[in-house]
Order: sequence, then C-alpha cells, then structure tokens
Amino acid sequence: MKILVIPDVHLKPWMFDRAKEIMDMGVADRAVCLMDIPDDWGQEYNLGLYEETFDAAIRFQKAYPDTLWCYGNHDLSYEWIQYESGFSSMAIPVVNEKLSALRRTLPDKSQMAYLHRIDDVLFVHGGLTDASVKYYAPDLDYDDIDAIIEKINCLGRNEMWDDASPLWSRPQFNYEKMYRESDILQIVGHTPVREISRLGNVISCDSFSTYRNGVPIGTQEYLLIDTATWEYEGIK
Repeated sequence: MKILVIPDVHLKPWMFDRAKEIMDMGVADRAVCLMDIPDDWGQEYNLGLYEETFDAAIRFQKAYPDTLWCYGNHDLSYEWIQYESGFSSMAIPVVNEKLSALRRTLPDKSQMAYLHRIDDVLFVHGGLTDASVKYYAPDLDYDDIDAIIEKINCLGRNEMWDDASPLWSRPQFNYEKMYRESDILQIVGHTPVREISRLGNVISCDSFSTYRNGVPIGTQEYLLIDTATWEYEGIK
C-alpha cells in the first residue's frame, strides 16, 4: 500500500490543502498524519491561525475518511496541560475544541492514536525504542507487535509525557536501539530534518518545520512510502 505522510504541521493549514491535491492525483492509497497540529514560533496569540489549521485538518479528514492520525506532543500538551515550547495558554480552549471536532469526524476512534501499523511499517510521532517496549510491555511477547501497539495506545500522560516515550523519542540525535530493527520500519516526525532520510529502520520526515525567523529548515516534501517494498520518495 502506498501511504502519503503528512509530517509535523505546526500551524501551516496549507499543508493539508497541498496534501489533498496530491491525494486527488491518486498517487497514494491512504494518508497518515504525524500531527503536532498546533504551535509555531511567535504565534501564541494568533488564535485565528489555530482555528484555520484545525479546520483544514478536518476538511482533509472528511475528504479522505480513512486517514490515520498519530498524536504529537504539541497536540497532547493541550489536553494534558503540559507546558512546553510554543505552548499558548490562550489557545487551550481552541485546540481542545478543534481536536475533539477532528476526532468526531473519524469513522473509527482508533484512527487517532500514538502508534499505527500498516504491513511491517510503524507510524509514530517520535519513535518506538527497544527499551520503551520492554518498559511499557514487559508482560507481552516482544515480537507481538499488535499486542504491544494496543497496550501502548492505552497509556496516558504519566507514561507518555517522558523523553523516552514514543511521543518524545529522537532517534536522529540520541542513538538507541529501535524496536525490531531488522524487520519493522518506522516512519517518524518530531525532529526537524533537512531532507527525508533513512537511518537504520527509521525514516525521518519532518521537513516542513522552520527556524525562529520562519525560514524552512528542510525541503518541505511529503513522504510517499510503499509499505510492502519500503521504497520511498519525497513529493514537493
């Protein structure tokens, strides 16, 4: 199956509009969004942009109802009231209302979760390490990926608001053994990269984030991944 990945959004509503144009071309069978929909440099008081971005996400979901959504730390920081960079106290009601509205458009509530699997490809905001699997699911068969995903997707703030969790892990900078490196491919965002790239069993694709002055860090390409062959390319 060919999947179009929408990486970290950070108040760029046009990312959903462009993604819809790509999906309309028929190049992908399905879309996965790695979220981090709210927050960007200096936008804490721009509540209109928060609303506009979530409305664009909702329009995309309605156009492509089988889209999967992977929670990001910036999305959950509003539900859990956890302050971090870019967090806007003023935007709490807007984000929580719009995030709930987005959930209501999902045919199946399980479409929004920490982890999603298609074939042997795992989609997650930060990354799933070997150590976190052993910590969160010591009672499960290490190779039973579906049982592990189900268990982690049921965890809450106490477990997930941690630097080592799948929300926060940064395999690009802090090398740790990743879960089932030989046979499971992970698609992650969270950490800005200059270009879509693969290291081991991790493909990093947060190429839309910007510096504080608004200059793009990366190439602003969407990842198109074939979950059967693991072949991938970037789409401008």
